[in-house]
Amino acid sequence: MSYIKRSLLQIIPSLIILAFIIFALVYLAGDPVSLMLPENATAEDRAILAKSLGLDQPFYIQFFDYMKNLITGNFGESYLYNEPALGLVTERLGATLWLSAMAMFVAIGISIPLGIIAALKRNTLIDFLVSAISIVGKAMPNFWIGIMLILFFAVTFQIFPVSGASSPMHFVLPSITLGVALAAEMTRLIRASVLEILDQEFVQTARSKGQLEWIVISKHVFLNALIPVVTIIGLQFPQLIGGAIVVETVFSWPGIGRLLLRAMEAKDMAVVQAIVFVIALITIVVNILTDLLYRFLDPRIKYE
Repeated sequence: MSYIKRSLLQIIPSLIILAFIIFALVYLAGDPVSLMLPENATAEDRAILAKSLGLDQPFYIQFFDYMKNLITGNFGESYLYNEPALGLVTERLGATLWLSAMAMFVAIGISIPLGIIAALKRNTLIDFLVSAISIVGKAMPNFWIGIMLILFFAVTFQIFPVSGASSPMHFVLPSITLGVALAAEMTRLIRASVLEILDQEFVQTARSKGQLEWIVISKHVFLNALIPVVTIIGLQFPQLIGGAIVVETVFSWPGIGRLLLRAMEAKDMAVVQAIVFVIALITIVVNILTDLLYRFLDPRIKYE
């Protein structure tokens, strides 16, 4: 419990530092007044708007006001949508989280059996083919995979829909597109982890006792090989959310990826700040949950 309390307390300074970095980058990015007013606006109009937004104040005062608003969840108004920025983000966050979760499910479903088979068939043709597939999968860009899937499964055979998120069928192509690269990386990691466990003495002992091979693999090898897998899942899940920008654009997915891309194009900094802050918060929470999962998988791990 003390470790959990310390981890939760560490969130506060992490978020404060993150908020400062985000605010400073936005502050240096340019004058938002020029974006919000037409080109023929007078200097007086610009001064009035800057004063109403508090942009005529020194940097530290603007940051102090920004932090006060941040505590209440107020990231400001989106001038592009004329709505609160945080509301726009939370409205679309669910679609992105579901897509990321399904992509992770696809990656796990592909990588675990391939990684285990490659390890059990080490230095054979099967091992070589799995390794080659992993390298190719890692090298292929997401947008190319998405376009190929659309051409094959949506245009040629018309099995899956191209865009939207209104049914389970809409999840298939985007989740595969997002999960392939992660599956390739996880397959190599699982193979290496299983190979390391196979050489341990307790595995040889289990086999010498006459236990069935599938019991040895599932009970002794796989469970002990899960910790590095949990590590990469914890590290990659936030990156899946970031990688969803391209995939959501290709499949017209109604998530924060498309929202972020449009906000960056329009320099709608309130929305950009809200999205970056939310993604960072998710990253911190996932890292804490990953640490706790270590303890569940291996009771020998202690947190001082």
